[in-house]
Amino acid sequence: MNFNETIRHATMKDLDALTAIEEACFPPAEAASAYALRARLSVYPDFFWILADGATIISFINGFATNRPDLTDDMYEDASLHDPDGEWQMIFGVDTDPRFQHLGYASRLMRAVIDDTRAAGRRGLVLTCKERLIGFYQRFGFIDEGVSASTHGNVVWHQMRLTCDAD
Repeated sequence: MNFNETIRHATMKDLDALTAIEEACFPPAEAASAYALRARLSVYPDFFWILADGATIISFINGFATNRPDLTDDMYEDASLHDPDGEWQMIFGVDTDPRFQHLGYASRLMRAVIDDTRAAGRRGLVLTCKERLIGFYQRFGFIDEGVSASTHGNVVWHQMRLTCDAD
């Protein structure tokens, strides 16, 4: 199902829809608050990728760039750590409206984020995920680096890294 599918970057007008999807995808201890999403959008809207069907947001991926090689808990809340010229693309969330999960939307959007990261000349992408999602990210070439130091949401996370090939 491709509908009127587009991939674009976020604007502040998307905040309510992004917050609703975030809350539907993650338990309260793990979900970014509306305040945190607003702070991120105000600093790095071009680091929010949205897959939409017309005006309906189906899936989004957000994060920021940094020279720090590992994703740490302070990054989730401190938008000022973003460095638009950073070597590493951090991914804070891969969110798909539950009505559209398991239909390939997150995969299409992740491929677009990977392509954009390569085009920007970054060293690669880093994210953390729960153990049950390791296989999903490995399909894109991410390598499981083991249990992360992150304690975000009091959950065990695995750090995953995809290193871009030098051309």
